[in-house]
Amino acid sequence: MKINFLHPSTVLVLLFLAVILLGTSLLMLPLAHAKGEVAPFLVALFTATSAVCVTGLVVVDTGTYWSGAGQVIIMALFQIGGFGIMTAATLMGLLVSKHMRLRTQKLLQAETHSLALGDVKSVARLVLWVTVVTELAMAGVLMLRFALGYGMPWGEAAWQGLFHSVSAYNNAGFSTWSDNVMRFVGDAIVLGPLMACIIIGGLGFPVLHELMVERGRRRPIWSMHTVLTIWGSIALILVGAAILFATEWDNPKTLGPLGWATKVLASLFTSVSARTAGFNAIDIAGLSNESLALHFALMFIGGGSAGTAGGVKVTTFFVLVLVVWNEIRGNQDVEFRGRRIAGPVQRQALTVVALGAATIALAMLLILPLTSLPYEKVLFEVVSAFATVGLSTGITAELVPAAQCILIALMFVGRVGVVTLAVAIATNQLRRNFRYPEEKPIVG
Repeated sequence: MKINFLHPSTVLVLLFLAVILLGTSLLMLPLAHAKGEVAPFLVALFTATSAVCVTGLVVVDTGTYWSGAGQVIIMALFQIGGFGIMTAATLMGLLVSKHMRLRTQKLLQAETHSLALGDVKSVARLVLWVTVVTELAMAGVLMLRFALGYGMPWGEAAWQGLFHSVSAYNNAGFSTWSDNVMRFVGDAIVLGPLMACIIIGGLGFPVLHELMVERGRRRPIWSMHTVLTIWGSIALILVGAAILFATEWDNPKTLGPLGWATKVLASLFTSVSARTAGFNAIDIAGLSNESLALHFALMFIGGGSAGTAGGVKVTTFFVLVLVVWNEIRGNQDVEFRGRRIAGPVQRQALTVVALGAATIALAMLLILPLTSLPYEKVLFEVVSAFATVGLSTGITAELVPAAQCILIALMFVGRVGVVTLAVAIATNQLRRNFRYPEEKPIVG
């Protein structure tokens, strides 16, 4: 098969590879290392991939292994990875729409409030505006809290505020502290802004654009995508927090020693972060098996489409939920809020979930023979890498180089592959003037 290097999906893959290789080269410079040494290639490659793919998994401690310059490089990489993927996903979606007839574009724009091809410049400006304003506003709040509440020098407070704000907005999960943000487990002034950044970045730009467009109306008219993303995200966060609170409230390794208010805050933050952010306010290695199973689900689902979050996406998951629900009710069509969900969308959702599950299964088959670590911890690491979450039970650095290379591939596929697959499906649809006879195999 001849590869079309001008195809948008191919360009996206090559751009990500180029940025990762550039980041690897920069991190191998002596100025990036805390001791002025040259970082090993695998360490630099793993860190650069994790940063560009906004994952947060690390094989070395970010705050002590890398110098100030190295930390700046890492922040720049996950800023490019987060901002770039939002812009690329949106613009590629617009490139797909240009093949439609003008009448069809107008009908779809009126019904779904989607963006028009002529809005590319305004789209890029809005993405940049939302990114800069959100990151700087939250960085300011964190800086004041660190300086006034914890006595940090103003320069250090400003740097820590900016680094963690950018990391949270891009759902990167990188922290300069060895315990991540566990030291702030009871501080709502720190965890609150981080959660706000995570949620805003994880909603996805199409949702943010629609909220901006509809904000002046008394009764906003939201598209199905926005409704599924917003209400689906709220449901996952609240249900996740409730289950975590119930399963961990007496666990001496996590929520047990905390007060009731702190338990609620920690449960909420952990639920928000589990959907691809990667920050942890409690010890992930101390979670019960029930909470680990919950994390598998939350990480795999992820956040909103065309945003900084990973996973198979909220809309993908809830489209399949609606398919099952309508099938149980015996409806001929998959219906939601007075609208039908098109057949191709249902197939795309099923394809994304099936390929995601197959990728995780393949990675498990490759890694398990390479390690004697517990199965559930390896699975946690694999799902976290594929869903670009970054949470870990602490085994990343213990894995052999071959297993770490598999995690690198998972992070890359998880960040680029889903978008590439979606665009490939959209651009390769062929219109045929015939249909084969129908047959119904036995299912179930």
